Amino acid sequence: MRRSVPAALAALAVLIFAAPTPASAAAAVFVETNPSTVRAGDEIGVRASCTDNLNPATVAADPWGSVQVKPSFGFLTATVRIARDTKAGDYRVTLRCPDRQTATSDLHVVARVEPTRGPATGGGGTAPGRQAPLLIGGGAAAILAGFVLALVALRRRRLG
Repeated sequence: MRRSVPAALAALAVLIFAAPTPASAAAAVFVETNPSTVRAGDEIGVRASCTDNLNPATVAADPWGSVQVKPSFGFLTATVRIARDTKAGDYRVTLRCPDRQTATSDLHVVARVEPTRGPATGGGGTAPGRQAPLLIGGGAAAILAGFVLALVALRRRRLG
């Protein structure tokens, strides 16, 4: 059976454009951290992909050393904790696949700052403490005085 020239060219074009290219294969190899900005001492998730996600790979970075990412739902994943004494800065995260392909991304570590006291939002007059019984008693007395005045006003209205 003889094919026409346009049909043969169309088939050739499909084969050329449908074949995986080195650029598309390289795009399938990646590593990312979630979140990409983290405080020292917190946990992050690492998600990676190699051309074959059926075998574990290795992800390395200065804040945690080296960790093995394992297959999970079509990706390679792991959870790592950033060391508490890690200095603030940008760190390179490197994926090494079993077939020797690599990928990199950046992790931003910020300083861990703990507040020393609460926000300055007022005098704290309604906060429980030494004044609490006085405030509760004063509020109850004001409510009682309101009821007494309401009763007196209603009685005067009936009499008058």
